[in-house]
Amino acid sequence: MTTFYAFIILLGVLVTIHEFGHFIAARSVGIRVERFSVGVPPRLFSITSIDGGFLLNIFFFKLINGKLKWHPIVSKKIKKGNRIGSNTEYVIALLPLGGYVKMAGMIDESMDTNITYKSDEFQSKTLFQKIWVLSAGVLMNTILAIIVFSLLGFYNGIPKTNDEPIVFELQENMPAEKAGVLPGDRIISINSEGISTWSDMTKIIHSNPNNLLSFKIKRGMDILDFDIKTSEYAVPSKSAIDTIGIIGIAPEVYYEDISFMKAFSNGVSQTISSFGLIIYSIQMLGSGSASISDLGGPIMIAQLAGQTAEAGITPFLTFMALLSVNLAFLNILPIPGLDGGHIFIHLIEAILRRPLKIKTRIVIQQIGMALLLMLMVTVIMQDITRLFN
Repeated sequence: MTTFYAFIILLGVLVTIHEFGHFIAARSVGIRVERFSVGVPPRLFSITSIDGGFLLNIFFFKLINGKLKWHPIVSKKIKKGNRIGSNTEYVIALLPLGGYVKMAGMIDESMDTNITYKSDEFQSKTLFQKIWVLSAGVLMNTILAIIVFSLLGFYNGIPKTNDEPIVFELQENMPAEKAGVLPGDRIISINSEGISTWSDMTKIIHSNPNNLLSFKIKRGMDILDFDIKTSEYAVPSKSAIDTIGIIGIAPEVYYEDISFMKAFSNGVSQTISSFGLIIYSIQMLGSGSASISDLGGPIMIAQLAGQTAEAGITPFLTFMALLSVNLAFLNILPIPGLDGGHIFIHLIEAILRRPLKIKTRIVIQQIGMALLLMLMVTVIMQDITRLFN
């Protein structure tokens, strides 16, 4: 059950934060928000802001004209004097797997074409205001990642590496472990070149992918000789993807307390690095170093959510921050159906100096949704295949 609850919390937080960004941005430029939903239909609980108060609805199955329908079983008006309502419906939906903001005058996945170009509708706003509203979800996911990374850094400190060339940890089935290297071993030399720091050692190993290296290692009072052939590992560089050598050893890592400002700076850096890691992954897909079969879908995300939750709050929150960055990056892509796709369409309209026909917008939206559905089906099938392999 840990996996289930961790996945629900993870997805609920990330999507709600994303949609809340659209909500506050829309309200900031005077766009009427018709619905703000946490979760996906059917509705379970809703409060609608109306003139003179609020309208409360609780939904469940109800027998109407001999048919069982999902319908309000409680509907009550809560009076609040002479307040002016926004007519926004705030919803808690039954399935906590997402969220949704419905803005007046916007063609989105609802395919609503009721656009009158009133002053409180999305289509009546300037290009800058539209881009601000559409990008606000991405911005909120990025801010969430910065906040989480910053708080973790402030609470745990930042990792520091012991630069002595002493093996602290070994990776299973890697060259060092297979050769018989043990934790606590000190690397004295590689190919007769003296080693005084961990940095010296890694430079030599990294510059010799798939090569046989001669190690002198001090274990207690003994000096031992090892011949270890490095493995190859692809890493990003400024202009391409480089191959380095590795043998599967790690140094001791300890944590150093830092100030909040240093933690915030570190949080920003980690967020930027996370975006860079996504770009690197795309480069690997383009170069053939990775394939689309390596992509994970909701099942893999749920598994990782469960594993990180069981490992502790720090791994779980770190995974949440990384996934928030991925959600931000995905949504800003110029694919119809995503935030970046909507922005791209409005930029095209600005260049053409006229709005696209509603039918054209709907067709573009449908194509984008179909592409996203195909991608989702593909990654889910890959997830299922992994489960049985």
